[in-house]
Amino acid sequence: MITAISFVKAEVSRIPEVAQEIAALDGVSEVYSVTGAIDLIVLVRVRDTDEVATVVADHLNKVPGVLETETHIAFRAYSTHDLEATFSLGL
Repeated sequence: MITAISFVKAEVSRIPEVAQEIAALDGVSEVYSVTGAIDLIVLVRVRDTDEVATVVADHLNKVPGVLETETHIAFRAYSTHDLEATFSLGL
């Protein structure tokens, strides 16, 4: 499994719509709106790097309102914190 993190700059007036459209893409596991120089952080989880290219270059970059992306591929995970388990406990 490959995890990639994409930083997305979007048209300010369309951030919620852009986030929802990106979240619906195959291979996208999470989308966060954030403060700072970027508008959205997108987590892409796919089988291989070719799929990262497909998700980001062929789909995410073409969502109306996306102005710029910067994508990083993760090498290792140092935390195995399971958010699903946390939410299921009601925390």
